[in-house]
Amino acid sequence: MFIKTIVKTDKNTGKRYEYYRLCEGYRIGNSVRHRSIVSMGLLEGIGNKEDRKLLADRIESMLKGEMDMFVSLDKPHIEKYAREFSNRIINEKLLDIAPVATTSKPPKDIPIEYETVDTNSIKHEDVREFGAEWMCKQTLEKLGMDSFLQQSAGFSKANTGIALMHIISRAVYPASEHKTAQWIKENSSVSGLFDIPINKVNRFKLYDISKKLYQKKTGIEKYLSSKTNEIFDIQDKIIFYDLTNTYFEGRKAASSLAKFGKSKEKRSDAKIVAMAAVINAEGFLKYSRIYQGNIADSKTLDKTIQELSLGTSSTGRKPIIVMDAGIATEENTTMLKEKGYDYICVNRVKLKEYKQADANGETVTVYDKRENPIELKMVKKQDCPDSYMYVRSQQKTIKEASMNEHFSQRYEQELENIRVALGKKGGTKKLVKVWERIGRLKQRYPTANKYYKIEVTPDEQQDKAIDIKWSKTQLKPKSNEGVYFIRTSLKKKEEKTLWTIYNTLTEIEATFRVLKTDLSLRPVFHKYDENVEAHLFLGLLAYQVVASIRFQLKDKGINQDWRNIVRTMNTQKEITSTMKIKNNTMIRIKKCSTPTVNAKKIYDALNQKYQPYFMKKSVVPE
Repeated sequence: MFIKTIVKTDKNTGKRYEYYRLCEGYRIGNSVRHRSIVSMGLLEGIGNKEDRKLLADRIESMLKGEMDMFVSLDKPHIEKYAREFSNRIINEKLLDIAPVATTSKPPKDIPIEYETVDTNSIKHEDVREFGAEWMCKQTLEKLGMDSFLQQSAGFSKANTGIALMHIISRAVYPASEHKTAQWIKENSSVSGLFDIPINKVNRFKLYDISKKLYQKKTGIEKYLSSKTNEIFDIQDKIIFYDLTNTYFEGRKAASSLAKFGKSKEKRSDAKIVAMAAVINAEGFLKYSRIYQGNIADSKTLDKTIQELSLGTSSTGRKPIIVMDAGIATEENTTMLKEKGYDYICVNRVKLKEYKQADANGETVTVYDKRENPIELKMVKKQDCPDSYMYVRSQQKTIKEASMNEHFSQRYEQELENIRVALGKKGGTKKLVKVWERIGRLKQRYPTANKYYKIEVTPDEQQDKAIDIKWSKTQLKPKSNEGVYFIRTSLKKKEEKTLWTIYNTLTEIEATFRVLKTDLSLRPVFHKYDENVEAHLFLGLLAYQVVASIRFQLKDKGINQDWRNIVRTMNTQKEITSTMKIKNNTMIRIKKCSTPTVNAKKIYDALNQKYQPYFMKKSVVPE
């Protein structure tokens, strides 16, 4: 087989381009001819004759049954194209191909066995998801969780298996314990990885093991904090502190944690619970704590900082704390200084009076990921020992202007609705009620309201409103639009260094996004507090597995979100097949499918095995 290049010219543009066909040669008499097997399109990434020859040879070898030979780790696109076109040739019967006796080579220490098989009797049973679960299990082994739970946490071997199975289940298929038990029984191979009989899995055991894990929360968090630093060679020089919350479904009358508060998901109708997290710059969780839903963000830092040193690797040195503006109150910054911590945060208000720190200093320009310019310069505030960095972003200016315009449009639409109601049957017409509607509107849109002047025209009796008019004041853009200030207690400070440290705050935002969305920490359906705390902590343990995997993949240049990683890995299945042989017996074979090219890349980046066993076979009477 060979790949033939076809040159075509676009009649409209005159542009010439190349596409490819897979061909085979054959001889008629003394002449050699060829015929096209399949059109291959543009073949992006296949740019030279050597790659085309390698691809053609690989397709031919696959058609002969040599499916397990991998071309080259640095050319996975060739393997991908080869599988695609060989499967197409077989499925569409583009060639007359004889059936292959075997499609994989067993390890050298396993003897080759031949059986006469009734091909019509072959059945594939019990196909289960395997790849993501196997990847997570090997990650937990690398973290040493099995030995820690048994030796330090006092778990039995059986409970250790159930605990690790539950952590993997939350990472791969985040759901309630009831649905998780169904998934383990019907869809996943995770129970088999720990030799747990499927009939022994139920939601009550999952509830129980979650509570047992939460009882060991302090020891587990401290161990994982130290272990991840050790195996990934991390030092906690910078840590991030933030608070998030998740909402409940139901009344939650029996819960002391569930309270009405300011929901980050805008669920003012539901009770919430707050969760504080301390995370290092690499995205690993160091410490967590659960609070009542109505607690203010700024009130949690002091309690958490008291236990912070237990969850970091710092010895004789305290890490820099990076926090959001909502937590950076004067009380908290003073407390951090007293305890010997340096910090970086966004100042809660824009500075009005300040001067440049260095009279000869120049404004430094940096660029974000989209190449938008950002101006930085160090400034000083009178009677304040901290340093401030002036930050001006053009994109932030545009965003603020866009938001103001959006609020103005909604404000005017609401005013129009109030005006139209004056002429509708049953609409609000009483003067007092009309002003009440306008007052509530002003409360909802305080930013837009300051640009408007509203006049209500009453009737002769001064009882009902007959018209509403408004006018908008066009203000000039403010000089401080798109400007904010970063505050720090660090003595040695440079604009670019501070900007780099502060921007890694996006890591904690990614953490909460993974926890809430990918690991489904919201909403919470549990009724009692002990179940709520166990549910949230299990999600945090699953996150440590996710963080370990993504940290290693990023180091190898694989930047994918967790859901996409799970989707890629779960293309690998565990399959049980049965077939009839002579002497009225059946062979039952359980094997893992060969991982796809992308799944192999993930396994290789993590330095993991493709499968835990070669094959499990049993011969039973028919």
